[in-house]
Amino acid sequence: MTQNAPVETILDRRQLRRKLTFWRVLALGAAALAIVVAAARFGGASTHLTPHIARLDIKGLITGDRETIKLIKDVGESKASAVIVEISSPGGTVTGSERIYDELRRVAQKKPVVAVVDSLAASGGYIVALGGDRIFADDNALVGSIGVLFQFPNVSKLLDTIGVKVETIKSSPLKASPNGFEPTSDAARAAINALVVDSYDWFKGLVKDRRKMSDSELATVADGRVFTGHQGLPLKLIDAYGGEREAVAWLEQEKGVAKGLPVQEWKKPSSASRLGLFSLASDAFAALGFSQAAELAQKVEGAQDAAALDGLLAIWHVDAQH
Repeated sequence: MTQNAPVETILDRRQLRRKLTFWRVLALGAAALAIVVAAARFGGASTHLTPHIARLDIKGLITGDRETIKLIKDVGESKASAVIVEISSPGGTVTGSERIYDELRRVAQKKPVVAVVDSLAASGGYIVALGGDRIFADDNALVGSIGVLFQFPNVSKLLDTIGVKVETIKSSPLKASPNGFEPTSDAARAAINALVVDSYDWFKGLVKDRRKMSDSELATVADGRVFTGHQGLPLKLIDAYGGEREAVAWLEQEKGVAKGLPVQEWKKPSSASRLGLFSLASDAFAALGFSQAAELAQKVEGAQDAAALDGLLAIWHVDAQH
C-alpha cells in the first residue's frame, strides 16, 4: 500500500491539473469571445463611412434613453442613404416613445425612413413606427394598441388588515396623489384621468395625421386593441406586407436609393448604465452553449429596463390592453 500511494497521488495531481487547465481555457475563451462580441457590437462605426442603408433596432421596453436618441442622430448625420427601423416592442413610456418618434422625423427630413414591424409594434412601439415614411409588417405581426394607461399599486386595505397606518402631511389635497398607502380620492382619480385623456388625445391625433384617417376610421382602431398585419392593412395601420427585403425594394423604387447598397446595423455604444455587460455575457454564454446562463443574463437586463419605466405608459400586454 505504501508503494502505491505516490502513484495515486501523482494521478490525482494530473487529474486536478487537467480540470484546472479545462476551466482556465474555458474562462479565457469566454473572455476572448466577449471581447470579440464587444468589438462587433460597439466598434462597427468605421463600417458606416460609405453609402449604405442603416438598420436601427427598437426592441423591448421603450424609455427614450439618451443612447438611443444619440444613435438616431448619428445615423441622420452619417453616410446612410436611408434608414430602416426594425421594431419589436410592446411599448413603454409615452414620453420616451415621443422622443424617438420626433428624432426619426428629423432624420426623415434628410433621408427616407422606413418602419419594419418585427412581430410586434404596439402602443409606444406603434408610435415609433409612425415615425417612418412607410410601415411594413408581416400578416401575423401585431400592431396598434392605441391607448395610454396609468398604473399604481394600492395596498391601503392590506395595511388596514395588518394594522399599519402611513401618516402624510402635504401642502394640498392632490400633492403626491395617487398614494398607494391610502384610498384614492375622487379628486385624485379625476386628475389622473385628465392626464390619461390628454395623452390619449395626442396619440389619436398623431395616428390620424400620420395615417391620413377620417374620424370614423380612427375610432375603429383607437380602442386599445392590437391587430394583425393582415387586419391592419385595410384599416390603414400599415402600408404594405413584408419585411426588410420589401422595405429595401420600396426605397430603391420609390425613393431613388441606389440599388445594391448594403444594409448595415447600427448599435448603441457600450454603457454600464444600460447593463451592456449583461448583454455581452448573454451573447458569450449563448455562443458557448450555456443557454440557461444566457437566459438569466437577458432576464436581468430586462428587469433593469422594466424598472426604468415611470409616468404615463403606452404599453401593451395581455392583462392590460389599453
